Amino acid sequence: MTTREQGVLGEQAAAAYLEGRGYRILRRNYCIRGGEIDIIAENGIYIAFVEVKARRPGSMVGGFEAVTPAKQQRLLRTAEAYLYHYPCELQPRFDIAAVTLRGSQVLALDYLENAFDASDQSTDSF
Repeated sequence: MTTREQGVLGEQAAAAYLEGRGYRILRRNYCIRGGEIDIIAENGIYIAFVEVKARRPGSMVGGFEAVTPAKQQRLLRTAEAYLYHYPCELQPRFDIAAVTLRGSQVLALDYLENAFDASDQSTDSF
């Protein structure tokens, strides 16, 4: 299984997890120059920008740890662009879904709401 195929399976699992908790998926793989958000979902209170990290058991770096400060910066800029083009009144939130896969089987899905926010970053745009 390629890394991309693994990523797609992880995103499918995360989207199903969110839908099962009452979220509506707005976009998948929203891209701008210099950034991508795997899943954008809303539940009437929050608009969640979700980074999905799919890993095999025993990976050197876990899914949560793989979302580095540099990756967080790119996610923040991409979310800012999304909200500029698609304004909404919902509270934005940045979540991480860490999916553990063995082949095409989902072994675990750990979900961290509000994993980071703009105040965690040192950037002039926020």
